Amino acid sequence: MTNSSYCIHADGLRFAYSGGPPVLDIEELVVASGERVFLYGPSGSGKTTLLGLVAGVLSPPPGTLHVLGHDVGALSSSARDRLRAAHIGYVFQMFNLIPYLDVRDNIALPVRITTERRRRVDGPVDQAVVAAAAQLGIEELLDEKVTRLSVGQQQRVAAARALLGAPELIIADEPTSALDTDRRHAFLELLFKSVEEAGSTLLFVSHDLTLADLFDRSVSLAELNDRVSA
Repeated sequence: MTNSSYCIHADGLRFAYSGGPPVLDIEELVVASGERVFLYGPSGSGKTTLLGLVAGVLSPPPGTLHVLGHDVGALSSSARDRLRAAHIGYVFQMFNLIPYLDVRDNIALPVRITTERRRRVDGPVDQAVVAAAAQLGIEELLDEKVTRLSVGQQQRVAAARALLGAPELIIADEPTSALDTDRRHAFLELLFKSVEEAGSTLLFVSHDLTLADLFDRSVSLAELNDRVSA
């Protein structure tokens, strides 16, 4: 399936780590382009594994997963790396910021290493970095080392980095788990605004069901994966 109206389409997606039992056995999962989807499930339900497959970190069996029109299982490891770098922004749970770089260089990293992301930036990279930081309220922190920032500030740096260069798909893995309720909702408002302006699809993973109503649609991974849990 390569219909451009779909960002993600998993069909009969079954995955197991080498020598182990199935971790995922999903009959079908569809995420439309431009959707904001909330994916939830308890610890151990396979959320991180599914994100790894969608992002091309893990290789699925051939013909079971299409992301942005690409049959991910048919791609080589290097081709999956290129797809991820050029078209997918990833907000990691632990942020994965580069500790020896300042905020400015952390945000700029994707467009400095990926030509396709760079081409989608209007004007000089430095101006785009400032604009991305301003969207998330951290423009005054651009010259700070990320190790000096609060957790909430680090989350916004990670989000700005993921959004720079308008990737078609944003994956957010438990990005609000360390925030209190007020900061959580403030962060989501900023994230939604930035995703909308970039025209991106958002796949947001969390175990916090209080956030579900803020999204276009919520999906239970446990229900999708019921053949494994059974």
